[in-house]
Amino acid sequence: MSKRENLKRLLAPRHLAFIGGRSMARALKRCAEGGYQGQLWLVNPQHAQLEGVPCVASVADLPCGPDAVFIATNRELTLSTVAELAAKGAGGAICYASGFAETGAEGQALQNQLLDAAGDMALLGPNCYGLLDYLHGAALWPVAHGGKPVDKGVAVLTQSGNFAYNLSMSDRSLPVAYMASVGNQAQLGVAELMDVLLDEPRVTAIGLHLEGLKNVPGFARAAHKALEKGIPIIALKTGVSQIGAELALSHTSSLAGSDALYDSLFERLGVIRVSGPVSFVETLKAAACGNLPAGGDLIALACSGGDAGLIADYAERNGLQLPKLGDRQRGELAEVLPGYANIANPLDFTTAIWGDREALDRMLDSALRSAADAALLVLDYPGEATGERPQCDLLLELYCAALARHGKTGFVASAFPELLPASARERLHAQGVAALQGVEDGLAAWGRIALYRQRRQALLARGESKRVPLGPQELGGAGEWLDEWQSKQALRAFGLPVPQGVLSTPQRALQDAETLGYPLVLKAVSAQLPHKTEAGAVALNLRDAPALQNALEQMRQRIAEYAPRVAFDQVLLERMASPPLAELIVGVKREAGFGLALVLGAGGILVELLKDSRSLLLPTNDAAIRDALLSLRSAPLLNGFRGRPAADLEALVTAIRAVADYACENAERLLELDVNPLLVSADGAVAVDALIRLGQPGRH
Repeated sequence: MSKRENLKRLLAPRHLAFIGGRSMARALKRCAEGGYQGQLWLVNPQHAQLEGVPCVASVADLPCGPDAVFIATNRELTLSTVAELAAKGAGGAICYASGFAETGAEGQALQNQLLDAAGDMALLGPNCYGLLDYLHGAALWPVAHGGKPVDKGVAVLTQSGNFAYNLSMSDRSLPVAYMASVGNQAQLGVAELMDVLLDEPRVTAIGLHLEGLKNVPGFARAAHKALEKGIPIIALKTGVSQIGAELALSHTSSLAGSDALYDSLFERLGVIRVSGPVSFVETLKAAACGNLPAGGDLIALACSGGDAGLIADYAERNGLQLPKLGDRQRGELAEVLPGYANIANPLDFTTAIWGDREALDRMLDSALRSAADAALLVLDYPGEATGERPQCDLLLELYCAALARHGKTGFVASAFPELLPASARERLHAQGVAALQGVEDGLAAWGRIALYRQRRQALLARGESKRVPLGPQELGGAGEWLDEWQSKQALRAFGLPVPQGVLSTPQRALQDAETLGYPLVLKAVSAQLPHKTEAGAVALNLRDAPALQNALEQMRQRIAEYAPRVAFDQVLLERMASPPLAELIVGVKREAGFGLALVLGAGGILVELLKDSRSLLLPTNDAAIRDALLSLRSAPLLNGFRGRPAADLEALVTAIRAVADYACENAERLLELDVNPLLVSADGAVAVDALIRLGQPGRH
């Protein structure tokens, strides 16, 4: 069987084997107690039974190759056991042992041996907690866990076993179909698991707890598949790292750290990024039922003015709209609610009708007779000792029934996270209604899901999510810088506008200037001067021959002081550009794992100060370039500002695409590229400076 088919066996196992000691006997018993219906075996050569579980002496003595195996032995025994399982025809194995690639070169060599031993058998780990499968009751897990069987739910993939353990124990009623700790991802990583999990119709959303991705192109393909299926992906990305500007010669590298590239990747694929464990769980809960809202319009219900005020504030903050009630709704609600009720959206229906089944039903029918995309009920349960919980249960029963009658998606949120008890959450989830804990976190979660549904169609229509990021090999060494003239000519061949100019020498400059015409710009040309301004190698707005002669003499002296070994033997003369509407930087950065990223931002001398930039993974398209430009904080300069003309946006996009096209064509060699500044005007754009660094394929 192929690895993919064996992975499917691992995720829907007919039989399980646990290899190890007493902890594995307890793990096997937890599976049986959790409702697993298939055959279970405990493999241990030293004992006839452990914890009352009979043992099989060896892998060879098993009646068949198990679909799924948990191996809890030391790393040396793990290697031989994996080879025996592969020979037996096992589907997949969890390797719990550590001491592999995470420990260095020796461990990496052992990990390579582990992969060879596995062959086509699916392998999760090593150095991982394992796999919790609540669809089939298969807990390939070394310790206790807090989940329970579900008919459908979310799949959670994490690089932290402790995060998975704690999530399983959390009191949030998140319906988990699968939870996998991926460990070293020697064979099966996030991308491979996502791809197969998306074929399981009972998986309603995927949650990712990531430090980084090992297979960005594979992840992009799987995430596009999720987007096509309408399965939201929620990512909690940790390990944020920015590459220091002092480590890079180009401005582009200082703008586009790896975390910015994750943002770019997630944005083009519709991945919902969250900031912490609570937002991770609540957003997954909002998506778990599979009934996603068509948009961000909300009809909201509360029984107090304070809760209604919170709803209004948090809805606006999270891009959710609260459309006004219609005249008919207002009239009907006025008939059933007291005169002091605030008949608006959000609706404060007061406690006057609390516990009155008929009045609550009339109120719900009137409120839910709305074109809003979804409904919200804010409800906090009192302590059980009060005896008042039955009235809350009644309201939930009537609310769920009204949602079904009106065919409306809905959710419930409590103002305080702890005041929506597990019994209420489970009842709501059983009826496809998200039970969110905390109105602030709940509305933030719902806002993310509503935005996902809206953006999904736009992303699919634009087609950018189909474009798998380039994955060229890494290039080592410092590489070779092209000088400004060479860089501009290379980019000009792909359609980037550059100023009219001529490559000259200090001796011939005056003669060439007469042909070119004044005013002009003088620049020293040398690949050893990547930043010419600091070296005094640029002179602007030279209006006549004496000014040019003086600039040549001063430039020679400044370069001799700044970089004595750099020869002043070539100069570039260009026509002086008109004052622009804006200055941009357009660059390309090579990042391990991602390939190439196009970076757009505010340019010129303010590039490092403003840090106003957006990153797009290559390849990209015109629509994505345009959206990135318009999302800059400096975008008003492009649209026309205080009577200034607007930039020729189409010409600007075409110029930037020329840079992207050059980068894609030279992906195997390009290390980095800067166009800074790109001068933007009402008539188009022109690159007045450019810098390219190339490496040699195969040199690491």
